[in-house]
Amino acid sequence: MGVKLVEIKKRFENFNIDVNLNIKKGELITLLGPSGCGKTTTIQLISGIINQDNGSIIINDKNVGNIPIWLRNIGIVFQDYALFPHMNVYDNISYGLKARKLRKSDISNKVSEMLDLVHLNGYEKRNIESLSGGERQRTALARALAPSPELLLLDEPLSALDTRLRTILRREIRNIQQKLGITTIYVTHDQDEALSISDRIVLLNKGRIEQIGTPWDIYNKPVSKFSADFLGDSNKIPCVAENISTTKGIVLRSMDTKLQFRLPYREGISQGEKYLLFFRPQDTRVIQNNKNVSAENIIKGEIVSSEYFGRYRTVKLNCSSNIVSTEIHEGSNEVSETFKNGNIITVAIDPDKCWLIEN
Repeated sequence: MGVKLVEIKKRFENFNIDVNLNIKKGELITLLGPSGCGKTTTIQLISGIINQDNGSIIINDKNVGNIPIWLRNIGIVFQDYALFPHMNVYDNISYGLKARKLRKSDISNKVSEMLDLVHLNGYEKRNIESLSGGERQRTALARALAPSPELLLLDEPLSALDTRLRTILRREIRNIQQKLGITTIYVTHDQDEALSISDRIVLLNKGRIEQIGTPWDIYNKPVSKFSADFLGDSNKIPCVAENISTTKGIVLRSMDTKLQFRLPYREGISQGEKYLLFFRPQDTRVIQNNKNVSAENIIKGEIVSSEYFGRYRTVKLNCSSNIVSTEIHEGSNEVSETFKNGNIITVAIDPDKCWLIEN
């Protein structure tokens, strides 16, 4: 058993939390979403920093909903790390162990183990003020892990660091989490962070769960327009399902009737219903002409913007009242002159990479 949130509700003046969630033991779950969606509030409820109005919080088969924060056996790393500035690294890491009245030798051994785990050997006597951002983050993580908690909560622990250091430390956090096998809830608004370290992602929207799934599912099979919009650049063309066949697939017509698409058959799609045709820019390719190419899944449009990013170029085109984004990757035979504003290009969409969202 890991963590179970059953009918958790918390009401504020202008905002409500309403969450049900099951987390497997040893799993790393990321709470992802925009600012103000309820990520931090959710882990504050789990930790006991604030109390729920209704519902149960169960950790390893024990209902902790009415247990004080210091008795829940939870490790927490805050966004600002919340280290004690008047203590050195050793005293910060050993703080929770001393509170449990362990023997000095056991405390010393545990602190040494934690310093080794977070690669801070030899930092025992360092003052907190002398540490870099990355070293403070590691110290905070070691302090949280030292008492061997049943659950680790990380509230945007890397948000104050630069991009390169964030990438390095999120890998280290994931490695440590897997090594210890500790159930972990990680809060972030950074999509790359969530996609790279999570077993599953919980996408929150206005205090409720919008979607739960593996990083692959969340990225490739969004269940709503919000999910599609939040995770990366995507295309969404309003369409109607014109015809559905188990052998010939699904035929869609854009709402302006000027574009036609054919996708592989899948269950749950109803003829005559409206959908958003979802596909990523990288699931398209630019073609020089459309001779010998089916008219389905082909769009032609005028370039309205073009941005070069080194490994690829993002081009947006106006196609029959829809703005469609495509990626042209390094090595393409197309030259930059092709992608000037006002030029007309033709793009093919990979039907196997398309997804339908109820509109």
